Amino acid sequence: MVESTIHATQAVVSLDVPLPGIIWGWMITLNMWAKSIGTGVILVGAFLFYRYKNEDIPSLRWIMPTVSFVALNVFLLFTLLDLHQPLRMINIFLHPHFTSAITVGAWMATLFTGLITLLAVIGILDAFPNILRHHAIGRTVRENNGLYEKLLPFVIFLAIPVTLYTAIIMAEASARELWQAPGEMTQMLLAALMAGSATLIFFAFDWSKKVKNNLAVILLLAIGVSFTLYMGEYFFSFKSSEAEATLAFIHLGGSYSIEFWSAMIIGFVIPIFLLINVLKEENYSLLRISAVMALIGLYLAKDVWLKIPQMLPLS
Repeated sequence: MVESTIHATQAVVSLDVPLPGIIWGWMITLNMWAKSIGTGVILVGAFLFYRYKNEDIPSLRWIMPTVSFVALNVFLLFTLLDLHQPLRMINIFLHPHFTSAITVGAWMATLFTGLITLLAVIGILDAFPNILRHHAIGRTVRENNGLYEKLLPFVIFLAIPVTLYTAIIMAEASARELWQAPGEMTQMLLAALMAGSATLIFFAFDWSKKVKNNLAVILLLAIGVSFTLYMGEYFFSFKSSEAEATLAFIHLGGSYSIEFWSAMIIGFVIPIFLLINVLKEENYSLLRISAVMALIGLYLAKDVWLKIPQMLPLS
């Protein structure tokens, strides 16, 4: 509806209207999925690092930060691509307002990525000593014995808020009742444990059976608890008419029901049975299949849970 016309510039001033459709789409889904991998690899990898000896987890020292570095940069890349004015993001650092969850999250994610980069460099130079053997950087890193172990606790500490802060941002959308902070924060943490354990499974070929079994247990527990929470929301979410209307999109016959139930079956139900078999029979081929299915199902589940609240009009 046209409110007025400014004749000097011929500019048309219109009334603000709600943006129809989905604003946070596949880019944000990929953003959250990659962030879950980047932080989860650190959380699960650090547990293995402190629990087992080097001979049980060869190459973890450089694989953990390197995989996290790649995933975090995918997360940051798609965060920038989704912004309408990406260059304005520099104002978060030049003119920060720390009352904003976005600002706090951006600062933590930047610091986290910086520390991960340093860990990756140290781990790679330790694993492949011929790299930069005579370079000043290589010599400096090698002379700082124990720097990796000193930095790792700070990285673990930052991994938790970095993986959780997206849930705070979503919870600030007060009209989206399905994105309430306690539930979303729990699901974000579980997603990190799922993605982290599933990703590390692909690098566990020469790791000991004890480590592989531990990864299977972590993945099984994360999948089981996450699936229980999804089913709890699905069957017992009677908080308001808005939550009921949102969940109608994934009820049988809803526009997102196929994607939602595909996510539950592919990423949760089938891997639970496969992982139980892995722990009984020590069939590690099934372990890798479970990891692939868990990562696919996690992406689909995140995609549905992100989109369906946006399908309801706010007015």
